[in-house]
Amino acid sequence: MALHFTQDEFSARLERLTARMKEEKLAAMLLFAQESMYWLTGYDTFGYCFFQTLVVKADGSMVLLTRSADLRQAKHTSNIERVEVWVDRVNADPTMDLKNLLSDLDLLGMRIGIEYDTHGMTGRMARLLDQQLTSFGELVDASLLVSRLRLVKSPAEIAYVEKAASLADDALDAAIPLIHAGGSEAAILAAMQGAVFAGGGDYPANEFIIGSGADALLCRYKAGRRTLDAQDQLTLEWAGVSAHYHAAMMRTVVIGEPTNRHRELYSACRDTIQAIEMVLRPGNTFGTVFDVHSRIMDERGLTRHRLNACGYSLGARFSPSWMEHQMFHMGNPQEIEPDMSLFVHMIIMDSDSGTAMSLGQTYLTTQGAPKALSRYGLDFISA
Repeated sequence: MALHFTQDEFSARLERLTARMKEEKLAAMLLFAQESMYWLTGYDTFGYCFFQTLVVKADGSMVLLTRSADLRQAKHTSNIERVEVWVDRVNADPTMDLKNLLSDLDLLGMRIGIEYDTHGMTGRMARLLDQQLTSFGELVDASLLVSRLRLVKSPAEIAYVEKAASLADDALDAAIPLIHAGGSEAAILAAMQGAVFAGGGDYPANEFIIGSGADALLCRYKAGRRTLDAQDQLTLEWAGVSAHYHAAMMRTVVIGEPTNRHRELYSACRDTIQAIEMVLRPGNTFGTVFDVHSRIMDERGLTRHRLNACGYSLGARFSPSWMEHQMFHMGNPQEIEPDMSLFVHMIIMDSDSGTAMSLGQTYLTTQGAPKALSRYGLDFISA
């Protein structure tokens, strides 16, 4: 087996999960989120885009139901001892195989938690699942049960987060010499991703974001590369990744002479992040962080140009997004605790003047002040 954590670590995670299940009176959990399976067992695949589920009973026993292509993957990358295969065929309905498996596990009539809110569960499969199991037992939406357990990181997880953060810095190191008039977005992107791979890192759970000129106002990846002008702006959002653990960063770099608007927006970004650092600590909530963001941005007349969220929890994630469920948005009651890895980003898109500015980095929370994981700090970068 190729495991990134010790068996003691996995056993502790399983104990935490079964304890929560007992609190929720769940006889079993059906895990469909790949990150839940990875966290609990080490199972590492992209086969979750097809139907598969890890059945976890309250007594700690587990069975994976998956396709034949992932049988050896599960045996090699996880500590799962029992793997059942559903057969690909015309009009296959793997939820029927699942129902039979649950019956064999003596779960008929029981209260069963299901992870619905995940990319590992398509709408079609959810409908089939509900049709098969609604009369089988009591189905409970337990989408966030494991996700919430994963918010606080163990020392072993923090080691991977810190390695990821170092790789994120390496990526920026590789990019900066290539950011100049006549520079190629393609070369910058290749250098950044190459630095992560060369450092022993992994693919990110979503594409690195790169955009210059008008595209610098976008905060999503899109196809197409361009060459940088003598007077330009380049927005980058990327992550170092180690054992699927992410540490994200974000910067808008100005090529040529920054405009007054660039400087004004950068000042707003930096001041807001520094204010957030004062509340990114136990005793406050994720909603508190957003309140600081919106107050400062709005006081500076930037309401129309800011976003309705300013970051989120990070961890081990799989495609199509490295974002966790817990975000810094209005009213989120999730409490901040020590040993959370949290990405704080300021993104300002002034479409009126065509000016972009962003600033973001990953923090590790402590008992007091948060620890910034990048060696770059928050200084303005110009080329």
